[in-house]
Amino acid sequence: MTKKMNNWWKKYVFYEIYTQSFKDSNGDGIGDLNGITESLDYLTELGISGIWLTPVYKSPMIDNGYDISSYKEINSDYGTMEDFDQLLRSAHQKGLKIIMDLVVNHTSDQHKWFMESKKSRSNAYSDYYIWRDPKQDGSAPSNLGSVFGGSAWEYVPARKQYYLHLFEKRQPDLNWENSQLRQDIYATMKFWLDKGIDGFRMDSISFISKEPDFKNLSLLNQEGFGAYYVGSANGPKLHEYIKEMHEEILSKYDVVLIGETPHTTSTQAQQYVDPRNNELSMLFQFDHMHVDYGELGRYSDV
Repeated sequence: MTKKMNNWWKKYVFYEIYTQSFKDSNGDGIGDLNGITESLDYLTELGISGIWLTPVYKSPMIDNGYDISSYKEINSDYGTMEDFDQLLRSAHQKGLKIIMDLVVNHTSDQHKWFMESKKSRSNAYSDYYIWRDPKQDGSAPSNLGSVFGGSAWEYVPARKQYYLHLFEKRQPDLNWENSQLRQDIYATMKFWLDKGIDGFRMDSISFISKEPDFKNLSLLNQEGFGAYYVGSANGPKLHEYIKEMHEEILSKYDVVLIGETPHTTSTQAQQYVDPRNNELSMLFQFDHMHVDYGELGRYSDV
């Protein structure tokens, strides 16, 4: 049943918290969930309406928690699931909403899905990631570059294939073409929404659909790699997937869905947030930030 939405989020002010550096409640030198709970009165006094938690899931922390190894577990450095539940209850008691950062373009290479996927081409998770055969000379399928530098492809001998990673090589990209993967992601969202969280900030959501052929690109600065993201942003099935996500999950909860949409023009952005399309509530759009990027992107010193 579709739930009637009241767009409460249009009047809310969210405060972003990177848990690790916010408040340490137990003296181990790392900020934690209990530290946030202890700070709710302070946060309320600031006049905010809600908290945006950057990723607090289990992670090897190669990319500040944006490399998730288990979507339904809390990073032990931050506390336990019971600590999270207490934070959520306490925040709601004080009238504060909680939204979580969710990364579904990629996972950690330590996630169960990838650990299984890389073993063979014929197991239940073999198609959960984007795999391609080498060229005839054994080299990568294309010269697509990674945001973190170097190739966006990494070879796995067990499969004799390369997997795609737009980001760090330990962050393999998920294959949204796989319908079972999408259902598993929706189940993850339902898990947290049933706990009572108030929405998600969807990391790198504009990359979940990609052009499938991954052609070679013009060389960037003669480094041997083409520009990153080419053919990866706003792909052919992107809006189909987000509409499906809305229909299967979000239409059943009165929550906010915020998209991070790199390499999305202002015109493209309008399609995401047009209420008639049943996609995102609002988004981050980065044209204004790209003006001072170097030729090799934000991680270069050009």
